[in-house]
Amino acid sequence: MRNFTEEQTMFRDAYRKFLEAEIKPHMERYREQGIVDREAFEKAGEQGFLMIWPDEQYGGLGDNDFRFEQVIIEENVRAGTGEWFATLHSRLVGPYIDHFGNDEQKQRFLPDCITGKKILGIAMTEPDAGSDLSGMRSTIVEKDDHFLLNGSKVYISNGILADLVIVAAKSDPENNPHAMTLCVVERGMEGFERGRNLDKMGLKAQDTAELFFTNVKIPKENILGEPGKGFFYLMQGLAEERLIAMVGATANARHAFNLTRDYVMDRKVFGKPLANMQNTQFKMAEMDAEIDIMQVYVDHCVSEHNEGRLTVNMAAKGKLQGSELEWRMLDLGVQLHGGAGYMQEYPICRMFTDSRVNRILAGSSEIMKFIIGRDVFNENYTSLLD
Repeated sequence: MRNFTEEQTMFRDAYRKFLEAEIKPHMERYREQGIVDREAFEKAGEQGFLMIWPDEQYGGLGDNDFRFEQVIIEENVRAGTGEWFATLHSRLVGPYIDHFGNDEQKQRFLPDCITGKKILGIAMTEPDAGSDLSGMRSTIVEKDDHFLLNGSKVYISNGILADLVIVAAKSDPENNPHAMTLCVVERGMEGFERGRNLDKMGLKAQDTAELFFTNVKIPKENILGEPGKGFFYLMQGLAEERLIAMVGATANARHAFNLTRDYVMDRKVFGKPLANMQNTQFKMAEMDAEIDIMQVYVDHCVSEHNEGRLTVNMAAKGKLQGSELEWRMLDLGVQLHGGAGYMQEYPICRMFTDSRVNRILAGSSEIMKFIIGRDVFNENYTSLLD
């Protein structure tokens, strides 16, 4: 039995109804136009489904229990609306303002983010700086009464829609590759330009863009935290980012399993359901067991995160296993669908292409193995059972 409160169960029911009424009916149009309407965020904000955690003084509910976001992620998967990156706005980017912003910045930014009037994005990735942030080339240099930002970013989610973009840039590139500063770049700032909405393999409704910064004057009141400490701030957010990824991947694996189960029970091969074939039963039995076991670990990580005990290593393990399991399930789902699995009219087809990026984003599987392996051979290594 999963450990959700009565309030969270009621929240799940309300959010499910919201998605069915306000988001799901528009998804095909969003995919065709390559971007979600801004009003999707506004409608969610109006009903209290964006950024649950901020204090009531900013317009939030003041409840930082990650299980609320877990409900949101799982229900978006269930409804087929995951290309609407509400969680990136609410739980991946928003907390940077809460954790590292001062009172004035919280008062200035959070209320409009909670209502959906302002949409958030975060810009770290560059052509030569993905998982390795030390390869970053963008710079932010302090002047008399402002900072000057130069550089470019690529593959930025919410890149077209975002009104506020948290940008990471090097502040002492010559002497310290890890000295970075986080700043909030606002829509309309002179020198801030967006490239095209990138044409991706999947996630067609989700806008992804290149961002360009040419002598952008950043007011000092738009600097988050202490200048030069941005690298450490980013590291603090990575465990939760990977928790978000493992929650979504595991939910997606279960959804793909359910779709495949329904299909093979109806599909006839040699006069009997495909589900009657021993190969189908064995393959699906393996996936059912693996997904259930993964879900237990995900729920454990959520509980640990709520208690402030989720480590980088735990998150890396969950992100690695969750995304790899998701990929195996989707590959099996397409295979068991046969030719139908290759057709866009079947949800398993779109899920297959949409999910491919999940073994890359939030740190690739190879980087997760590197993090885990580094910990395994540390002299202070301990396992969950120690």
